[in-house]
Amino acid sequence: MADEARVETAAMRRARRRIDAIDRRIVELLNERSRLGLDVGAAKAADRRPVRDAHREREVLLRVAAANAGPLPQADLLAVYRRLMVATRRLEIGARRHAREARRRELEGLRAERGRSPG
Repeated sequence: MADEARVETAAMRRARRRIDAIDRRIVELLNERSRLGLDVGAAKAADRRPVRDAHREREVLLRVAAANAGPLPQADLLAVYRRLMVATRRLEIGARRHAREARRRELEGLRAERGRSPG
């Protein structure tokens, strides 16, 4: 009986191959979205705006909810998007931290150069 439960039909194999292909596309799209989020984050940082934009996040969730025709339940889809926004904010925070550290190192280098120059 356990062996019967493991038998994969041709239809199951085809559906699973399609799922695997869709998963690869989803990963590509999530990474593309993340890169764009980093671009927006850099623009916000340049304008000294906070990482989190609650108004924008609400807009995204409303748009996603309106686009959902199912069968994925609304609550589950919105949970995925909330988690995606958390991950994007973490990327932004990391990018800001990296930029601050790079500026600090650059300033330290300039100070060190000035300290060595005759003057």
